[in-house]
Amino acid sequence: MTENVENLVLEHLRALRNEVQTLRTEMHAEFKDVKLRLSSVERSIVSIKHETADIRGDYVRQQASIDRLSERLDRVERRLEIRE
Repeated sequence: MTENVENLVLEHLRALRNEVQTLRTEMHAEFKDVKLRLSSVERSIVSIKHETADIRGDYVRQQASIDRLSERLDRVERRLEIRE
């Protein structure tokens, strides 16, 4: 009787070990997938940040150009004495 109980316990332990191994394998695969997806999200965020920086740079260049044109227009108006 004791031998049957020991065999039964060993059988359950082996089954548990197999289930744990299966879960570890599945979790490893899922974790790898999550890491890949997270990397993709991080790359997208970096791309958005670069695009935002480029847009800000364009704005600064346009504003500098507008400022130069405004200064030139002021000089022309002063020379023509048409300033209000």
